[in-house]
Amino acid sequence: MSTIDNIRNFSIIAHIDHGKSTIADRIIHKCGGLTEREMKAQVLDSMDIERERGITIKAQTVKLTYKSKNGKVYILNIIDTPGHVDFSYEVSRSLYACEGSILIVDSTQGVEAQTLANVYQALDINHEIIPVLNKIDLPASDIEKTKNQIEDVIGIETSNAVPTSGKTGEGIEEILEKIIKILPGPQGNKKDVLKCLLVDSWYDTYLGVVILVRVIDGKIYKNMKIKMMSTNRDYIVEKVGVFTPKAKDVEELGAGEIGFITTGIKVLSETKVGDTICDANKPLKGALPGFKPSKPVVFCGLFPVDSSEYQKLKDGLAKLQLNDASFSYEAESSSALGLGFRCGFLGLLHLEIITERLEREFDVNLLTTTPGVVYKVHLNNGKQIDLQNPSSLPEPNYIKLIEEPWIKATIITPDQYLGSIIKLCQDKRGVQTSLNYSGNRAVLNYEIPLNEVVFDFNDRLKSLTSGYASFDYEILGYREGDLVKLGILVNGEPVDALAMMIHRDFAQKTGREVCEKLKDLIPRHNFMIPVQAAIGGKIIARETIKGFKKDVLTKIHGGGATDRKRKLLEKQKKGKARSKQFGKVEIPQEAFIGVLKINKER
Repeated sequence: MSTIDNIRNFSIIAHIDHGKSTIADRIIHKCGGLTEREMKAQVLDSMDIERERGITIKAQTVKLTYKSKNGKVYILNIIDTPGHVDFSYEVSRSLYACEGSILIVDSTQGVEAQTLANVYQALDINHEIIPVLNKIDLPASDIEKTKNQIEDVIGIETSNAVPTSGKTGEGIEEILEKIIKILPGPQGNKKDVLKCLLVDSWYDTYLGVVILVRVIDGKIYKNMKIKMMSTNRDYIVEKVGVFTPKAKDVEELGAGEIGFITTGIKVLSETKVGDTICDANKPLKGALPGFKPSKPVVFCGLFPVDSSEYQKLKDGLAKLQLNDASFSYEAESSSALGLGFRCGFLGLLHLEIITERLEREFDVNLLTTTPGVVYKVHLNNGKQIDLQNPSSLPEPNYIKLIEEPWIKATIITPDQYLGSIIKLCQDKRGVQTSLNYSGNRAVLNYEIPLNEVVFDFNDRLKSLTSGYASFDYEILGYREGDLVKLGILVNGEPVDALAMMIHRDFAQKTGREVCEKLKDLIPRHNFMIPVQAAIGGKIIARETIKGFKKDVLTKIHGGGATDRKRKLLEKQKKGKARSKQFGKVEIPQEAFIGVLKINKER
């Protein structure tokens, strides 16, 4: 049995692609967690989509044993965290379960925006941090410059930084020795009453809900009766185990340890991340502080291209939600697109991954409406509503004001791209708050409305800077904005799927662009079709799709019979008017996709 002094709980934090998962692989291999034959690259990235994109989406844990140079055996609990801004809630809860962090910085790239965000999260909860300079085997590696950057930009001492190569394995043993010497062991007493933090939970087809726990005090064992403090419900522990990284059953988990339990729970909503678990026979008076639940910030509609796939889409969303509590959805219907769902995501990468998984794992062809954010609409009668879907905005005469979410954006870039980045941020209604330098790299801070960032900001930033700039953001709160609903009418009928919330300054230009695009994409009918953009009852842009014209006068020979010609033309005119009144305009899928592309280009 291990004593609490010999346990080290730590997480691995870094920017995307700086080598977190590769160094985790090396540590697992060094400690003998897996045999040579079982090892594979990014062993902790279990999803296909993680392996293909080379990113970590779900935080993963591993328990390893390491024999130090001083002859003692230590238990190491690693949590490998995601690096992308959309999954920072995964990082925050992983950090709460640990006492220290390894900060990995790519010695060829230096400090990036997400490095900063994750380090500040770790420092906020008093983590001890060991800097690791990765990729020293590459010719472009510059250890001294990277050390200076860490000290200038983050303000962390780098005298104990470890130069490492995840590829060759150089420096891995030194990291392990530093973990033992520098990182503190967990506080807690095995003899006390059980106090346990629920770090994560996911659904397993055979076991039901698997709960990842960090035991603070006491111990948790098989057949024990436990209580979830947020729901005040009791359960019996059926299984206790650890990941090595393979799941392995154990008799009990003591203070300071990280492992998993199953209790026969079938619904993920009963296990709230950040909840406190205690002994049902000796309940605690107060719960642990836990951490903020993740809130969706981006909303969009998902509709099946073929309406017969609606049930398949519904089943797919239900299954994905079992393993991703941060993703929410509710049914919605659109006159143009039929039945579908309004879904909430943590960001655009999250949206992209969910839609890709739906198409790949559940074989559903999807159409995604324009992503938008949640607006707070204050009405004249004193009420406030949270608006996710622009088509449900009340009439302008009922609205007192509309607030939109703002973010604090941190952009780190080589200084030659600074001018074009500042212009991009100003075009997006951004307000500069600070600009600092570290060597030839600029650290820019901007306050920008989330609505302007959510669609294509990251793509444009990468293309302007040839991929060298990095971007991270945190939500600041809500501010009043001069926002309007831009409605699109085809043949006088509003198309709710194309409605969008937009700043008044951009409404005219965007309205014109959308009308022009729809004019090209909607096929001609027998009658003339007006395509209009409107704010409230005011039309601000219009295009006309001309109707097919049949020459009804071909039957009449010669130059005479003018009365007959006039009658035929009158009859045709009435027929066209009737068609326009009762005719239904079919808007093809390409038209919706075309409008989405306009938003991207804007």
